[in-house]
Amino acid sequence: MLVLPAIPIRARLDRGLLLALLGLMAIGLAFVLSATRANDHYATTELFRQPFFKQIVFYGVGFAAAAFVCTRDYLPLARFAFVAYWGSVALLVLVLVPGLGSMRFGARRWFDLGFVQFQPSELAKIAFVMAMAQFLSRPQEELRQPGILLKALGMAALPFLLVLLEPDLGSALMFILPALAMLHAAGTPARFLKQLLGGAVCVVGAVLVYVFFVPQAWKPIDLPDYQKRRLMVYFGVDYATQYAPPNATAADLRRIRAMQSRDSYNVAQAMISVGSGGLTGKGWSQGIQNSQGYLPRGVAHNDFIFSVIAEESGFLGSALVITLYTVILLRGIGIAGRARDRLGRLLAVGVVALLFGHVLVNIGMNIRLVPVTGVPLPLLSYGGTSVVCSLLALGLLQSIQLHQRSN
Repeated sequence: MLVLPAIPIRARLDRGLLLALLGLMAIGLAFVLSATRANDHYATTELFRQPFFKQIVFYGVGFAAAAFVCTRDYLPLARFAFVAYWGSVALLVLVLVPGLGSMRFGARRWFDLGFVQFQPSELAKIAFVMAMAQFLSRPQEELRQPGILLKALGMAALPFLLVLLEPDLGSALMFILPALAMLHAAGTPARFLKQLLGGAVCVVGAVLVYVFFVPQAWKPIDLPDYQKRRLMVYFGVDYATQYAPPNATAADLRRIRAMQSRDSYNVAQAMISVGSGGLTGKGWSQGIQNSQGYLPRGVAHNDFIFSVIAEESGFLGSALVITLYTVILLRGIGIAGRARDRLGRLLAVGVVALLFGHVLVNIGMNIRLVPVTGVPLPLLSYGGTSVVCSLLALGLLQSIQLHQRSN
């Protein structure tokens, strides 16, 4: 029997994907340093406690995890998909328990491990994509059965609701786009998907009508106040219409306007940062919005890192970032198209949809296309769990690429 020589791994790696990944990591490292070096708090902090140094460690751990995953065949890895899914669901339950989950900024989303804050919702996204791909890789005829489709929706709804309870609306929504993309790629009947999307649009519309137009006295349940205010900032609703008492005094109105100004401050400063960069930017670490603290220093290096990049490198730098993400998107779609089986195709689609969702929402909230939700920008925002899980997801894409010629 003729045995063909094995093709070296380096010859089968998707080099375009790898180069885009390395480019984003280099940009992320440069601008995390830029966003934090003007912060007086970090000027006197030991090196190993500074975000720049920690980001290097996160990149190293994530890259090692990605390398481990990409050299393994994704089929054996997928056998543990449901174990990972239910394990992540257990972590999402435990993080809600007072004393176990760490409370920060009014939300219980993290486990405090001392040297790092672990956010289980980021790991749950990867576990969900793997489990959903495994579940939907059954024969296409079965996907016409209502029971199978309801189970698939239940798989997405469970982590969605648990993350929503933290509360973290942005991360919760990141379970929806991969679920819809994988259902479509799996061959789910178009009629079902149209009904699902139509129902979702109706629910969102009903929630907005309920929040903004139903009198407060008629509401048995109300949104958390901070979420309601985020929607009001996004839609430009005057706070006085919702918070002013019937006989509001001038002092009441001043207090309400001051609250609206505080709530809209971050996104207003982010838009100023993006708009003031011009074509080539003000230069690395020369951005006035960041260095002078107009862009809040607590969020400049994570949620609003794109604003720092836009101000300091301008339109050209922003376009480079979007181009690198586009390369990852297109290479991921190509890997999905060349996958040897349904599982590989669905897994690649889920990973691409997950990353694309993060990019769309984060950049969108920096330029006020979407409400501020606290979704990190993959590989650029500072954050251990997000960085490691993003690299792990890209490692899965490379695994599908590496093993597409396997028998």
